[in-house]
Amino acid sequence: VIAKPGSVKTSKKFEAEIYVLTKDEGGRHTAFFSNYRPQFYLRTADITGKVELPENVKMVMPGDNVTAVFELILPVPLEPGQRFALREGGRTVGAGVVSKVMS
Repeated sequence: VIAKPGSVKTSKKFEAEIYVLTKDEGGRHTAFFSNYRPQFYLRTADITGKVELPENVKMVMPGDNVTAVFELILPVPLEPGQRFALREGGRTVGAGVVSKVMS
């Protein structure tokens, strides 16, 4: 990202709604749980992060939509409405939209 120094805030934690691709769409074959650690593709950044599911959601199945909290290992520029991909083993397994930047 090219920007004037101090003009862009970076964050590691955000809330987003994601859609998990089905097996037929080229996504996961199985469900995932809290602490799942996919790669996040945000603009041109490829960063590992952790999924924190809401307390009332035990697991997310392929084909599900869910709103969850995500925490990256490194801070990046984030903004509400920003789209991103979840990837695992070289393939896209989900897509999301940032709804709230937390820290």
